[in-house]
Amino acid sequence: MKLAFTFPGQGSQSVGMGKDLADAFACARDVFEEVNDALSQNLSKIMWEGPMEDLTLTANTQPALMASSLAAMRVLEQEFDFPVTEAAYVAGHSLGEYSALCAVGSFDLATTARLLRLRGEAMQKAVAVGDGAMAALLGASLEQADEAVKIGQKHGTCQIANDNANGQVVISGAKAAVEAAADAAQEMKVRKAVLLPVSAPFHCDLMAPAAEAMAEALADTTMKTPRVAVVNNV
Repeated sequence: MKLAFTFPGQGSQSVGMGKDLADAFACARDVFEEVNDALSQNLSKIMWEGPMEDLTLTANTQPALMASSLAAMRVLEQEFDFPVTEAAYVAGHSLGEYSALCAVGSFDLATTARLLRLRGEAMQKAVAVGDGAMAALLGASLEQADEAVKIGQKHGTCQIANDNANGQVVISGAKAAVEAAADAAQEMKVRKAVLLPVSAPFHCDLMAPAAEAMAEALADTTMKTPRVAVVNNV
């Protein structure tokens, strides 16, 4: 059996994340302090004390989730002698792919934090807070999601963003369009349609300006060969 490390994306954040690790392990505290220094911001204070509204702003969420992930990885490596190289693969969900690349040495921690801050700012600049939305359609088939999206498109941009697993499809786009699609999915008797705690509509055409900004930033960033194979999804 082969081992893989996977790193979470946005929507996984919660106030207090990483604090127990920082309280218990100096190596975890070092991760949070390095990220704070790289961003010239006390990001860990927002992570541990909130408010949730500030943590959910994508410019904060992205480096915060990466910091929490890398703190956990650092503890595994330094305190439990379980290095990332024990894995055959690493992967990440959206921003989690940056966390994975950092874990395997393609980017250093400070560079990853700054890239994710830029990514978050570019995404939020593309769509103002409150203008976009994402929703998870639980128990929905791709066919049902596609039908719901077509109904949502009558109200603006609405697309399938993620096919996470059988029965879990995420849609993204303009807020009114996503809400209409979610309502339509409920009428199709899917198990549940849940709006996600995000501040922008990721993985849809509205993010095109952010993709251009990141292409420029990554072109100027040195990327080293990863120590473990990375399974791409972005």
